[in-house]
Amino acid sequence: MSTIKVQNIQHTGSSTNAIALASDGTCTANVTSINGGQVSNRNVIINGEFQIAQRAVSTASITSDGYHTVDRWVTNIGTAGTWTQSRSTDVPAGTSFSRSLKMDCTTADSSLAAGDRLMLSYRLEGEDVQRFGKGTTNPKKFALSFWVKSPKTGTHIVELFDHDNNRHICKAYTISSANTWEQQKLVIDNETSNPFGNDNGKSLQIHFYLAAGSTYTSGTLATSWAAYTNANRAVGQVNVADSTSNDFYLCGVQLEASDFCTDFEHRSFGQELQLCKRYYQQYVNIAAVGNVPDNGSRSYSHALMFPVEMRAAPTITISNTGSTSGQTVSDGDDSVYISSLLSTGVQPTGATISFYLTGDLTNYRGAHLTNTASTVRQTTYKIAAEL
Repeated sequence: MSTIKVQNIQHTGSSTNAIALASDGTCTANVTSINGGQVSNRNVIINGEFQIAQRAVSTASITSDGYHTVDRWVTNIGTAGTWTQSRSTDVPAGTSFSRSLKMDCTTADSSLAAGDRLMLSYRLEGEDVQRFGKGTTNPKKFALSFWVKSPKTGTHIVELFDHDNNRHICKAYTISSANTWEQQKLVIDNETSNPFGNDNGKSLQIHFYLAAGSTYTSGTLATSWAAYTNANRAVGQVNVADSTSNDFYLCGVQLEASDFCTDFEHRSFGQELQLCKRYYQQYVNIAAVGNVPDNGSRSYSHALMFPVEMRAAPTITISNTGSTSGQTVSDGDDSVYISSLLSTGVQPTGATISFYLTGDLTNYRGAHLTNTASTVRQTTYKIAAEL
């Protein structure tokens, strides 16, 4: 083997070193992009490590669509069994991951009806997918990498769905060994037409299929961008819902604008939590100061500023209220329970929240929500601006 000994590497037309070699065998490289993509903030997936779970770490008896546990991940289900979804510590050996998303089949669907389907989905804003250059003369490919452990060998399907233009493209991958962690690296083509919308609305969606009936499998798999057609979405997909022994795991999901997949880009827990809060925030027993505007209406109002500006004006719901549970409001002399949510003046940065009360407080007096340590008297505030 030959050895070339140099100190620096430069382009003939440049006076700046592309690579500077040190005497200790290390080097410094002037890297401005990775295959035309970003050096940092490459991964457009938030919570691809499944660390953040503001709603719950486990939810049982799932039979309907929704955000059930880990932030940013949606379960799309149409009568394809019953499932428990949880944040798991089962991760690929030898990696730096600490969490995965687990789907545990508790009621099987061994004979799928035509419209049955089950997907784990992720939704992206238009502003976050402009880097792919879809609809331009030089679009970048979608490099999707992830770890998966499936109880079923054979063909599994991932679908990219362009919500703005009602178009899709699908990619098949193969599980070689059942119940064994395998890394998948998929590079998916882009197109020079049909650009993503450049706004904060729902734009690109990623669907990881676990099961699909004939409505989604009776055609020809859409392996290039095409008008959305149900029959071409999941052709060949195995049925992960066919046994209550089946557990499906997903871990380390990354999507980047590149011709190839790079190593997973880890972010700190705090940074990932802040990114998640753009879409969802949840608090128990908010401490706040407000006022009682009218004794006769038994109401109370206070301002709530969100620690992170949300994607859009959110929907606010509260749970656990009434005379035997939930927070109380005190005016210094008396305390009464929150009865129900009266109204909200909501903006992406905060809200004015008003409550009905179960009793009277002093008219026009300042009051405050009590923040009791009791595990019984707890009110949960759910603030959602999901796509």
